This record gives sequence, C-alpha cells and structure tokens, in this order.
Amino acid sequence: MSPDLWLLASFVALLVLGVPVAFALGLSGAVGIVAGLPVNMLATLGTNTYNSIAKYPLIAIPLFILTGLVFERAGVAARLVHFAQALIGPRHGGLALVAILVCLIMGGMSGSGPADAAAVAMVMIPSMTRAGYPKAFSATLIAASASTAILIPPSIALILYSIVVPGVDLRALFAAGLIPGLLVGAALLIPAWYLSHRYRWEDPDQVTRIPLGPAFRAAIPALLAPVIILGGLRSGLFTPTEAAVVAAAYGLCIGLFITRELKLSQVWQLLGEAAVISGVVMLIIALAGIFAWAGTMLGTFRHLAEWLITLSDSGTVLLILVMIAVLIAGMLLDAVSIYLILMPVLIPVMQHFGWHPVWFGILLAMNIAIGQFTPPVAVNLMVTSSVAGVRLEKTVGWALVFVVAMLGALAVVMLFPELALWLPRTLGYAV
Repeated sequence: MSPDLWLLASFVALLVLGVPVAFALGLSGAVGIVAGLPVNMLATLGTNTYNSIAKYPLIAIPLFILTGLVFERAGVAARLVHFAQALIGPRHGGLALVAILVCLIMGGMSGSGPADAAAVAMVMIPSMTRAGYPKAFSATLIAASASTAILIPPSIALILYSIVVPGVDLRALFAAGLIPGLLVGAALLIPAWYLSHRYRWEDPDQVTRIPLGPAFRAAIPALLAPVIILGGLRSGLFTPTEAAVVAAAYGLCIGLFITRELKLSQVWQLLGEAAVISGVVMLIIALAGIFAWAGTMLGTFRHLAEWLITLSDSGTVLLILVMIAVLIAGMLLDAVSIYLILMPVLIPVMQHFGWHPVWFGILLAMNIAIGQFTPPVAVNLMVTSSVAGVRLEKTVGWALVFVVAMLGALAVVMLFPELALWLPRTLGYAV
C-alpha cells in the first residue's frame, strides 16, 4: 500500500474507532511519515507541533472564546431578548423572530456558535414553551440561528481560515461574512414565521407589549460590543488580534460594572473554562500540523487535488461536489478540524478554477454552519436540546426545514459572489 493510502486509511480507521480527532490527525501523520519517509523524520514531530500554533493571529481564538463566556454570564442575552421583544412587539411567531435576531447580535460578540446557543437557549426556551412552541422546534431554531456566529464577525472559524489560506486578509473575511450572515438569518426567518402562523403559536392577545425605550437603554452596552469591535477594525485603531483583547476587556467591564451579574470571584473560573476550551482547539491545530506536514511531504494533498480536478472540467460542477463533501464533513466534524483537514486539498483546486479565496471561505463557513445543527454530531443542537430537555432525534424533522432554508441562502451566495465581496471592496480591503 502506498504511503498516501497509509496516511488516509489510518486517519479514517482511527476516527471509526472513536479516537479523538486531534490524536487521529497526529497519529496518522506519524504513520504516513514511517510509511513513506526516512524514519529519522519522526524527529520533526515536535517542531511541526510547535510551528502549527506559534502564530500570532491564533492569540485571538482563546480571547474570543473568553469573550463568549463572559457575555454569556454577564446577563447580556437576557437584555438583548428584552430589547428584541420590545422591538418586534406581540405577534404570531414574535418569539421565534426574537430568537433569530438575538443570535445574530450575539454572534457579533463571541464568534462561537455553541456559546451563543447556550446563552440564548437558557433565556428563550422557557418563554417560547410558555407561548406554545414545541421544545424541539425552539431548540432547533436557536441551534440553527446560533450557527450564524461562524459568519458574523468576529468568527473564530474565519480567523483560522485566514491562517490556513495564505494571503487572505482577515478584515476582508470579516466584512465578507456580514451580508451572507444576515442573509442566512433572513432565510431562517421565513420558515420560522410561516410555521408560527400555520400552527398559531404565541397568541398576540396574551402577550404584554414591552416599552421600547427602557429596553433599548438596558441593551445599549450589549449593542455597542459589535460596533466597538468592527468599528475599531475598520478605523485601524486595532488589529483583529487586538480586537479580541478589547472585546474580552469590554465584556468583563459590562459584567462587573454595568449588569453586575458577573462577580469578581467568577472571573478566575471563566479564565479556567476559556483555557480548557482553547486548549482543545489548540491541541487539534498542533497535532494537525503533523498530518499537514506529512501530507505535503508525501504529496498526498497534491494527488487528491489533481484527482478532484479530473472529476469535471466545469468549475461549477466541482464547486457543488466540494460543497456536498464539506456539508457531510460538517455533520461529523467541528469547523477547526474541517479547515485543517480539507484546506490543503482544496487550496490547489481553488487556485486551478480561479475561485476567489474570500468568497470561497465564506461558502465553506456557510456550509459548516449547517453542519453545526445537523445530526448526528450537531454541536449547537446538542447544547440547545440539552437545555430544552428533549431528545436529539425529536429535532431531526425541524432541523431539515432549516437546513433547506440555509441551503437556499448558500445557493444565492454561490450564484452571486458579490454578496460576499461587495462590502470588503467598498471598505477598501484587498480582495
């Protein structure tokens, strides 16, 4: 068996055996080195592991993870829900629209879908249940809406994409994700509104209108967070990595001094939680460096890319095939693993067909977002179904509805690349 097959077969076999992705990547990389390279090349394992994470932009990832945890504990979600309810008013499907709107805003603070899903679910699901929404529907809607965090800047997935793909400006990626993210939110609104009207969920006559003024004033600190982050990036006041520091510090100030729902004694605990989550992400990135180095030295990624290109002379056909493959991967793996595993193969294909790297990155993010609430793994859906107290299999039917809606949004961005590229060009970023 060729070294290429040893590398890929061992990786698949380890995943099937239930080995965590990080260790499957590292071990299969080592197998590939032993099978096709001089044995003394195993001495490079430590160097490759270190080089994979010794990158300045990666500092932003643990800081944005901390930001998401801080905003979750600071009572921000509850104030945003209160404001959105006052803004939308009593109507059939009002709470469903509120859930989507709040998830979009929360996505502009943390860049983490599971964190947003947990924060919004804990506030929204009890209210939606009292209003007559099925728990399975509520859990699925919030999980789907929270997946927009992978598109709405600041996005941890887009940070990683900018590191993996050379020459891509992270600020351009952040700007490019904004309109598609809002488009996905609008796509989710349509079935949510239709189903709420069809089943007469949430009787407007039984809902008390919330005064807009007080609700808006209470939500101002939370609403300012995306403005500060994106405004600072646009003005050049700070870099994307520095934006993560500003976001974390701002979240701590809100929780400690404005909402006062975060105690000083809890900050150390939050730092510990952020360190554990960040450690998992960094471990995946570090051990994926071994896999990437082995695949590059053996020519495995080049061979796979050449095979993909031979499947069709049409860039459109191959793009659709790539999107299907990424969608399936998104149902099984997390965004970090998908980027690290697939991008070495997809970069040559992208360059061959002349796909714009910023536009292609947004398409991948939209596709991975769908996987975040699509069983069997569905990390966002696991979070919200746990909060709702429903079994994951009861959400499958509702999940399919929102998958179709998001696939529609994905198709629109595929057909009209300017939806992703117009804003970064307008802002003067290099695209």
